[in-house]
Order: sequence, then structure tokens, then C-alpha cells
Amino acid sequence: MKFVGVSSCPTGIAHTYMAAEALEQAALAAGHEMHVETQGAAGSVALDPQLIAEADAVVFAADLEVKDRERFAGKPIVDVGVKKAVHDPTAVIAAAVEAAEAEVARVAAGGAAAAPVAAPATKVSANAGTGARIRQWLMTGVSYMIPFVAAGGILIALSFMIGGYEIVDTDIVTDVIEGFSITSSLSWGALLFHVGAATFAFLVPVLAGFIAYAIADRPGLAPGFVGGALALVVGAGFLGGLAAGFIGGFIALWISRWKVPKGVRGVMPVVVTPLIATFLTGLAMLVVVGPPLKAVSDGLTSWLGGLSGSNLILLGVLLGLMMAFDMGGPVNKVAYAFAATGLTAAGTAALAGAPEFRIMAAVMAAGMTPPLGLALATAVRGALFTEAERENGKAAWLLGASFITEGAIPFAAADPLRVIPSLMLGSGITGGIVMAFGSGLRAPHGGVWVTPLISQPFGFIVAVIVGTVITALAVILVKGLRRPPATDAVVAGQEDRSAVTA
Repeated sequence: MKFVGVSSCPTGIAHTYMAAEALEQAALAAGHEMHVETQGAAGSVALDPQLIAEADAVVFAADLEVKDRERFAGKPIVDVGVKKAVHDPTAVIAAAVEAAEAEVARVAAGGAAAAPVAAPATKVSANAGTGARIRQWLMTGVSYMIPFVAAGGILIALSFMIGGYEIVDTDIVTDVIEGFSITSSLSWGALLFHVGAATFAFLVPVLAGFIAYAIADRPGLAPGFVGGALALVVGAGFLGGLAAGFIGGFIALWISRWKVPKGVRGVMPVVVTPLIATFLTGLAMLVVVGPPLKAVSDGLTSWLGGLSGSNLILLGVLLGLMMAFDMGGPVNKVAYAFAATGLTAAGTAALAGAPEFRIMAAVMAAGMTPPLGLALATAVRGALFTEAERENGKAAWLLGASFITEGAIPFAAADPLRVIPSLMLGSGITGGIVMAFGSGLRAPHGGVWVTPLISQPFGFIVAVIVGTVITALAVILVKGLRRPPATDAVVAGQEDRSAVTA
């Protein structure tokens, strides 16, 4: 059979491409042909229309709305989350085969071709549970926010490396627009700083705007963005952005469902809905929920500022455990979002040793050690791993060094009870060591490539090395305790013969 598919994950980085590769390999192993379009952070190259026309079925391995979904109208569709495709691609391909065979049988029996598939009004299926819908609304906002976090954070960190921390006192007009000098490090530092600060200023509005967009589609954009901007005005920060996204989205969704005369329908989406929804969202943010959320945000900032010594080390251990628990899943994203939020809350004028920057360093180091540790384990004791795992181990070196924790997923999916606790052990220790050394990081991503931007880089590197070694040793130890492959094969054969006899 011939299949086509689309993969996309909330961040559009690792899971998107891992799902595509897993599906293509599983289809090939089953004797089929498959082509997957990756709709990730790097954009996408659309599938050839001829491939779609010849396809027996379509697989959507997506946690976000599939772009241009109408291209696949009339084809049987298997719609799963991206993690299902990564963890169990064989089952997904089997479901695609079943869907294709069912469609052939139905048409042969005189049924009509499959009805066109319309793009959903929101980014979440109407059949999804409440928890799944809330998570996907949140992750839609986060997925659009992450490029601003990465670009703004790294630009600001580079500005400090070039111009020093006094760069925050420069003026964008006198030092950049009017007085820029191509030979001046101060001018380049000021340029990087003000561009990065402007990029950071979009974080909360973008988060709120696209949460609202996920809930209400385009009518949610205006109230969401405005609500996010007002959250900054009132001082509610990241928490205010979350609230603004949900408030703006639900208000816009409510208004868009009003039953109005035909003559008014044309102006509803372009005038009435954004006007009323934006006003009501602004009212809520400035008068109702904004001030209490500001108090909560200020309390969180004060709490972080008061942490020291063993408290910070314990926080680093906890964040490290969370980073390794599901390697890019919801728990991992909570820890990362907590760290990225701290960067925005600390402000550009905060000192290098501020707790928020130490938290970011701990989170990044702890997210690097799972793939690095598994890469080391496959290099040291390759006999404990399959040929596919040894190949994945080679790629895991680069993934881990680049702070892409998802590089550990294939190992964890194959042996979760042994691998995941080992990863958590190494990451937890790594987070604690980073806190103990006091390493700080203003850049929210980058891995080893942003080492020059880290304060106390020696401690950071030591933490990553120690965590990598501990992870590798733990994985080798627990895998070495299982029965040897030959014994497993004999037992499996005996079980198969028993089953046949029965």
C-alpha cells in the first residue's frame, strides 16, 4: 500500500521529525510505502499532490491543527497524537492498513467515497477530553512563543558578552539609531540588547494571542494579543498572559456563536467580535483579574529571590527530575516554561547570579544529560542495545549537546522501566550540581553552543559531565541485570510453542 502523512508537535522541533522517521521506517518494514510531511519549526515542504492522489490512506501524527487539511479530502484518515507515532509506529501503520482496507470494502459494497475532511474550527478535536483540550490550547500558545523566547534570550545574552552588563543603560536612540558605529563593541552590544529586549516584549502577548486563537480561531487573536499586552502593563506577567489567552478566547468564541440577522453576519468577525471581545478582555485584565495576578507574580518573584543554599539545590534536583521524566512531554515542558518565565520576570537588568538565571542553567543542563548519557552507554556497552539503538546513540550526542532532550525517547519507549529512572537520576543530580556551583544562564536554549554566555561555565560543564556519566552507568547497570538475550529467546520460543499447543 501507499500512505502519506503529516507530523507536527507543539514545539515543532524533535517529536515532529522523529514521528516522521518512525512512520516511514515502520511502513517500509511492513512492506508499504510512506511519505510524511513535517510541519515543524523549520517550516514544511508540501507533499506532492500526485503522492496524495495515489495514497490508500492518510496518517495525521499531530498535536496541532494540520495545515491545508482539505488536500486529503476523500481519503481514509488515521488521526493520532505525535507521541503515538514515535512510541508505537507499527500500530499506527496497522491502523492505516485497516482503514484503507475498510474503505475499499465499503466502496466495493456500493458506498460513496469518503466525505471531504474539513479543517477544524479550533486547534483541538471536539471529541477530546477537557484535560486534553486545555493542554493543547496551552501548548499552541507555547509553540508560537518559543521562537521569541529563544531569539530574544540569546540576543540579550550575546549583548552582555560583547558589551558587559552595563549595556542595559544604553539608549536605543542615541547609541543605536543615531550613534551606531560599525567599529564599536558598545554599538553592537547595544544593538543586540535592544533587539533582544524588543523580542522579549512579545512573549506574553504572543502566548495569550495564540491560546485565544486555539480556542476561538481568528476571532480570538485581537482580544488575546491585547489582553497579553495589558497583562504586562498591569504587571501580571506570564500568569496574566495565560489568563488573558483563556479569557479572550472564550469571550471571542461566545460572541462568534451569537445568532444574529443575516445582514449583520458579514461584519461580525471583522468588527463586532473583535471590538466587544477586546473591550471585555481589557476590562477583565485591568480591573478584575490583573491586580490579583500581579500580587501572585510578585510573590513568586520574591520567593525565588529569597531562595539560597540548600533550597536552591533541592529546587535544581526537582527541576532535573521533571526534565527527564517524560523528555519533552507535559512535565518536561512545565519545568522549561517555569525557567523561561523566570527569565522574563527577572528583567534584563538583573545580576548574573540571580536565582532565575541559575534555574535556567539547571533546567538546560538537566535536559542535556538524558541523550548524552544514553549515547555514552551505547558507546561503552553496545552489546546491551539493539542495532537501531546503537544508531540512535550516535545521533544522541548531537541532540544532547544541543539541549534536545527528545533524543532519549526511542530508548525510553523501548525499555521505560529501566531507562526512565536512570535518566531521572542523572538529570536530578545535574540540576543540583548546577545550583551548587551557582552557574547562571540568560539564554533559554542552545546547549553547549551557548556555553560562552553562561556565568560560572566550569560548574555547568562539570554538572553535565557528571550527570552524563551517572546516567550511562545507571542504564548499563539496570540493563545488565536482565536476562541475557539468548535466554530471552529460548523462553520466548517456549512461550510461543505453549501458545500453539493451547
